[in-house]
Amino acid sequence: MAKYLLQDDEYAVSRKVREMILAFRLESTLSKQQILELYLNSIFLGRNAYGIQAASRAYFDKDVADLTLHEAAYLAVLPKAPSNYDPLRATEKATIRRNYVLREMAANGHISERQRADAAAAPLGTIRYGSNEKFRQMGGYFMEEVRRDLIGRFGEKAEQGPNSVYAGGLWVRTSMVPLMQDAAADALREGLAKFDGGRGWQDTKLSVDMDKDWRGQLSAAALGTGFPDWRKAVVLSKSGGQAVLGFADGTQGTLASSAAQQERRGGGGTAFSALRPGMVVIAKSTGGDNYALRSIPEIGGAFLAEEVRTGRILAMQGGFDVIGSSYNRATQALRQPGSSFKPIVYVTALENGMTPASIIVDAPFCVWQGAGLGNKCFRNFDGGYAGGKTMRWGVEQSRNLMTVRAASQTGMPKVIANASKLGVGNYPNYLSIALGAGDTTVMKLTNAYAVLANNGREVRPTIIDFVQDRSGKVIYRTDNRCAVMDGCNAPDWNGQAMPRPPVRAKQLIDPQAAYQMVHILEGVVERGTATVLRDLDRPLFGKTGTTTGPTNVWFVGGTPDVVTGIYLGYDRPRSMGGYAQGGRIAGPVFKQFAQIALKDMPKTPFVAPSGIRMVRIDRVSGKRVFGTFPTREDPKSSVIWEAFQPETEPRRSFRREDREDAEADSETAKKRRVARARPATPKPPGDDFLQRQGGIY
Repeated sequence: MAKYLLQDDEYAVSRKVREMILAFRLESTLSKQQILELYLNSIFLGRNAYGIQAASRAYFDKDVADLTLHEAAYLAVLPKAPSNYDPLRATEKATIRRNYVLREMAANGHISERQRADAAAAPLGTIRYGSNEKFRQMGGYFMEEVRRDLIGRFGEKAEQGPNSVYAGGLWVRTSMVPLMQDAAADALREGLAKFDGGRGWQDTKLSVDMDKDWRGQLSAAALGTGFPDWRKAVVLSKSGGQAVLGFADGTQGTLASSAAQQERRGGGGTAFSALRPGMVVIAKSTGGDNYALRSIPEIGGAFLAEEVRTGRILAMQGGFDVIGSSYNRATQALRQPGSSFKPIVYVTALENGMTPASIIVDAPFCVWQGAGLGNKCFRNFDGGYAGGKTMRWGVEQSRNLMTVRAASQTGMPKVIANASKLGVGNYPNYLSIALGAGDTTVMKLTNAYAVLANNGREVRPTIIDFVQDRSGKVIYRTDNRCAVMDGCNAPDWNGQAMPRPPVRAKQLIDPQAAYQMVHILEGVVERGTATVLRDLDRPLFGKTGTTTGPTNVWFVGGTPDVVTGIYLGYDRPRSMGGYAQGGRIAGPVFKQFAQIALKDMPKTPFVAPSGIRMVRIDRVSGKRVFGTFPTREDPKSSVIWEAFQPETEPRRSFRREDREDAEADSETAKKRRVARARPATPKPPGDDFLQRQGGIY
């Protein structure tokens, strides 16, 4: 114990003297029981567990008080050499050593011979490293990303620095909100399972040797189940119309053939006909000891939620389950964003002279690519054309031809520069990039939308707030305001006003253009491709995306406080089916998340920056409207409020020909009303002439 407390491996007599002095002091201060308790709660026991309670969780997913005799005996083996008795790599050696402990306990009268025999006959029963329920409950993908970040900053082992992840005793505060993390994980899993459920049953391609410890093999199987009521099981036997399933805790269940009638994916027959003893399967509890067969979705996806003002990542789910698939699709998967990239095109156009009411022609658009490639002609999702429409309408209905025309008129170099500035990616100067042909990650695109919602001001995504070493000293913090203010650690008040943290973020996008873009994207939820979210009844903005194939479906958007990004698609891109669209598949995932995570959040509106002018316009023509107001009850009202930068809103025309046309229309209507009221009377010959000239000549 003295050697462990000193943490000194120096090969010298002086070290032994220091250990001897500390040992005497321990003996004089603590009882033998207290010294043993201190030792067992401090030492390394493998699997990155320090102390017996941590080891109990790491090896058996139990508290110490809940351990059985054979489990406690195995933990007693570990202090000598944890790596030598690894339950997976050295199962036989670990079992022999555990049985030795049991024999010594019986010889010293701590247990009976019957208890020793029963415990020795039991398998080790350890779980796979990292598969415990506590790890899953605390945000597996999020915590794995935190671990990678910490290893990159401080190193993994003691040799790499005093603050290494596994030996430095770090205290880490992350940005994860458990409520949002659980809601994000459940929503994404439901979306993946719903999409994949109708495509038949898929074998896990895992099996165990039934002649050996099948429970230990099943526990160690790298297979995550995702849902709490899904369990991994092994087929023990099959006869008649049912199969017997065995679980890692030793219990058994029944799988009726009627609960496994899904079509077998990639082969003929039903799922039940493909079952064989030794197969590892996924089963869902249906009540009592009865179970139904399930399969892990083949399709992948990711979900990420970010705080708009700070960039703190509140939730991150990188797939169905981190057990068996640590590939984090939220940060590592490069996917084409499709139409969810279009806001970057349009916000660039808004910065360069266009307005939400600008008329853009929805018509065929081709570019000459050279003699070898010929013409490249773009098309809309539905293959049709709508003629001249407002920019707002083009965004709400996600019209590809209007997007490439806007990008062409604005200039692709400007669009690409904004994409790089927002951190989405560095792309070549091709028009197809305007339709989301360039790869990006969920985290990058979500952060770009957070910048738009933050009125164009820079935010950077972070998952760690700060890190303290074992003595409590802050050794890293994401927010560097103290370094900028240079007064956080002052010994006393200097008599001045309370210091205000300076604004450290850069203005990446013109704030008025950013707000205009967000205001347009609110219309996507009200009238466009994301109307499935309208009944959430709160201010929302967002954009759906569907790539060619379709191989990916997206939804990115949220509230003034929280922005989320979601995509679904196969890890090896292939078609998801012709009906797959972002509004149909990704949108409902966000909706399920919002119903839980945003339920108690206030319904705050998007705030316009200084200088924005809200003007009533005709939604179809983009012309200014007088004498009537928009109605909140009808999202498709012909009159809407539109956001304009100063001196860009539509105005009354005072050109003579326009006035003459308007007055002629007004005079015609007046004549009709008079004609209905009484017979027409003769007019002086010059009356019409005077009226046409405004009554003065």
